[in-house]
Amino acid sequence: MKAAFIGLGVMGFPMAGHLARIGHAVSVFNRSPEKARRWAETYGGPACGAAADAAAGAEVAFLCVGADDDVREVTAQVLPALAAGGIVVDHTTTSAVVAREMAAQAVATGRSFIDAPVSGGQAGAEAGQLTVMCGGDASAFARVEPAISAFAKAVRLMGGPGAGQLTKMVNQICIAGLVQGLAEGLHFARRAGLDPAEVYGAISKGAAQSWQMDNRWTTMSEGKFDFGFAVDWMRKDLGLVLDEAARNGAVLDVARLVDGFYAEVQAMGGRRWDTSSLAARLERKPG
Repeated sequence: MKAAFIGLGVMGFPMAGHLARIGHAVSVFNRSPEKARRWAETYGGPACGAAADAAAGAEVAFLCVGADDDVREVTAQVLPALAAGGIVVDHTTTSAVVAREMAAQAVATGRSFIDAPVSGGQAGAEAGQLTVMCGGDASAFARVEPAISAFAKAVRLMGGPGAGQLTKMVNQICIAGLVQGLAEGLHFARRAGLDPAEVYGAISKGAAQSWQMDNRWTTMSEGKFDFGFAVDWMRKDLGLVLDEAARNGAVLDVARLVDGFYAEVQAMGGRRWDTSSLAARLERKPG
C-alpha cells in the first residue's frame, strides 16, 4: 500500500515505522522537519515538505496531529492529494463533531475518513500494541484494518463517523476515575504507615487490579511522572468529554472533579508530567 503519515510525535513516529517495517511504502510529513528527516533516516521512506506532498497519490493517509483545528487543516490539504477512493485515517483524539465534519468532506470528494483514536500510550505505540477505536464507513474500515494492525493489538469499528472518538471519550472517563482512585489509595497507605510495595503485592491480584495499577503503582510511589501521556493532553481530552456531555446530557461528576485536580497539577508545574501525577497533588496537600 502507498501510504502517507502526517504527524511524527511520540506516537506517530513509531506507528509510521511499524507500517514501513511490514512493507508499506510510507511517505511522511511533520511540521518540525527534523523529525521527518530523522524518521526517513531510520526507516528509509521519503520525508516531504508538505502534507499534500506526502499524500500525493497515496491510497491512505494516517494523521496523528494535535487537536480539532489541526485535523481540519491537514485533512483539507490531504484529501485532494489522495488517489481516487483514498482514505484518511485520523489517529488524533478529537471531538466527534470534527470527525463527522471530515467524514462528510471526504465523501464529497469521493474519498473516506475514519476516526481512529488510540489507547496505549507511547509504550504501546513503540511495541505495536495499541488499541484503536474506529468510526466510519464499514467498507473503508475493512480496507485499512490490516494496515492499522501493524501497530495495534486490537482494532474495532464502533459505528459511523464519530463513534471512534466517542469510544475514546469513554476510555478517558474510566482512566480519570481509576488513576484518582490509585492516587488516593497510595496516599492513604502512606498515611496509614503501610509499605506501598507490600500493599501492591497484596491487592494487585484481586478485584482492585488494573493496567494502571500494574504499570503505575510503583512509579507513583517513587514520585516518577515521566511516562508518556501528559497532563496537558489529558486535560484536552477531558475538555472534549465534558463538551460532549453538555450536548448529550451525560452526568460526569467524577470526570469533572478529576479534570479540576489535573488543573491543580498544571498549576504545580506538572503540565508535562504523566497522568499518574495526581499522586503528587495529594502528597503536597496538608494533611
